Amino acid sequence: MSSGDFCPRCGGPVPERSAPLPGEPRERDAVLCDDCYFEDFDLVDAPERIEVRVCSQCGAVYEGNRWVDVGARDYTDVAVEQVSEALGVHVKAEDVRWGVEPEQVDENTIRMHCTFGGVVRGSYREESVTVPVLISRQTCDRCGRIAGGYYASIVQVRADERTPTPDEEARAVEIAEAYIQEREDTGDRNAFITEVTETDDGTDIKISTNQMGGGVAKRIVRELGGHVNEYPTLVTEDSDGNEVYRVTYAVRLPKFTAGDVVDPDDDDGPVLVRSVRGNLKGVRLTTGEQYEADFEEGETPDARQLGTTADATETTVVTVEDEYAIQVLDPETYESKTIARPSYVDADAETVPVLKSRAGLHVLPDDVGSDVDD
Repeated sequence: MSSGDFCPRCGGPVPERSAPLPGEPRERDAVLCDDCYFEDFDLVDAPERIEVRVCSQCGAVYEGNRWVDVGARDYTDVAVEQVSEALGVHVKAEDVRWGVEPEQVDENTIRMHCTFGGVVRGSYREESVTVPVLISRQTCDRCGRIAGGYYASIVQVRADERTPTPDEEARAVEIAEAYIQEREDTGDRNAFITEVTETDDGTDIKISTNQMGGGVAKRIVRELGGHVNEYPTLVTEDSDGNEVYRVTYAVRLPKFTAGDVVDPDDDDGPVLVRSVRGNLKGVRLTTGEQYEADFEEGETPDARQLGTTADATETTVVTVEDEYAIQVLDPETYESKTIARPSYVDADAETVPVLKSRAGLHVLPDDVGSDVDD
């Protein structure tokens, strides 16, 4: 542009500026003088207001087309971020500097005072705008499902020929909660436990998805033993016509559990069960030797239960006869009886925990002594 050009709007002179390069589009307002150019110039393009959708239950924020857990104590930072994303700065501005000053009007309203500065046509321009931000409290999809009792799978914790112990039921729930928490920590908002119900036969855990229900069931079996069966039930069809199933995962814990005393009926004496993971493992009460059921027998070998460590009683040691025999007082008759001395019995022991059953009187390991009655 030559120095002799005049503004078509006001007739004033137009400062000389570099002509566009070959092939570069000519700016429409380049013919205007600075005064006329800046009359219609907006350094910042700002919305009249911004609405931040917040879940009143869990605090998640709706961003884009989904709910996001932001972990914010208040929503000022969220408001600043969304205002910053919504503001537009003129493409011709250079060396842009800006700042946002929030003003909390009330619980649900924040005013964002935004100041922008930049160089346009060689001169520094500054502009301030105020954008009100409304915090709209709603209910996210996840909390709505939880409130509505939604679930896609049930994990039923049962046991073979018995009722699960309180410790087993409590541990099963802990396993489920830990699994779901892991999924939540990865950002999976579909992960939740809807309800935990205690029944006469065991515990039912309602879980948000079939995949997570299966994962919980497998973890319970991995730690507590047993096996799991799946029972799908058709409940509806989705919008695409696909069948939607609700799956019941029936966890069946082993017949025996850690702390049980069983007689494998192999003429080698009773066994205190230590583990039922994979196959039954324990310790012989007659010798102190380790016992492990054959792989074919698994976690429930052919055995009869004699009692549990909870049935044991602390009794007095009369004398240790030799490495194979010990004399103790019968906890019921108080008669002296000579019984097998397993290797875990200390020669200097004054008392020992014993279990009396139809198989006789047997000494239990010391680590169950704190659980028995005096």
